[in-house]
Amino acid sequence: MTELLITGFINLRWLDILDIILVALLLYGLYNFLRGTVAMNIFLGVVAIFLIWRLVALLEMELLSDILGAFISVGFIALIIIFQPEIRKFLLALGTPTFFRKGKKNKFLFWKINWSHDSQLDVDKIIMACQRMSETREGALIVLAKNNDLRIYVETGELVNANVSGQLIENIFYKNSPLHDGAMIIRNNKIVAVACILPVSNNTLIPKRLGLRHRAAVGITEQSDAIAVTVSEQTGGISYCKLGSLTTRVKPAQLKDFLDSEFGVETQD
Repeated sequence: MTELLITGFINLRWLDILDIILVALLLYGLYNFLRGTVAMNIFLGVVAIFLIWRLVALLEMELLSDILGAFISVGFIALIIIFQPEIRKFLLALGTPTFFRKGKKNKFLFWKINWSHDSQLDVDKIIMACQRMSETREGALIVLAKNNDLRIYVETGELVNANVSGQLIENIFYKNSPLHDGAMIIRNNKIVAVACILPVSNNTLIPKRLGLRHRAAVGITEQSDAIAVTVSEQTGGISYCKLGSLTTRVKPAQLKDFLDSEFGVETQD
């Protein structure tokens, strides 16, 4: 086995090295594109099956190799169906004249790489706004993006791109405001968009007393790594949701502790 590895290393061509580098870059680009989404789990599952298939083929286990090979060939078509929205967006971007323009920053091949550190989330302003909206029973749905930038959902709303402000949050969710329906998306300490449309969860375990606002909070956290914070219009209760798990009737102090831990906010002694 050792002699075989040494012989293979000696016979390694520069084209083989280039092939390995290009595949590594492709996998890295896909990882950057899918991280923070449910699709990331599918991607890792496909990679795991492929590696097992290659290992089984190397060990000359013909029956298992044929079964896995057939699964992968059919699974490729399934992946095209699953990732249809992402593939469509990529092809549309590829066809735009500005896609390969010179001087474009933070681009590596086809994928954007963020070299700068994200701004620290101003948790206190969000907590104060939620507390005041709870007292006045103004309904609200705030989505705090993490690794996934939530581009698909940002595009369904109105772009704002403003610094996080408690008064601005309250004004947007004021019941007579034209933008109060839908979700607010905050990313890198910026209110990126408002009145955004989110996927609604089909989880049957969600209590019937909770409305679409809470179901949307569960839905967005089922499909991404974002954190969702809601204020009930009926009861004024504050809730937060992570990975599809909804925690209701939390106090402002509990919400602050949770957000501090999630976004690495340093507490002052």
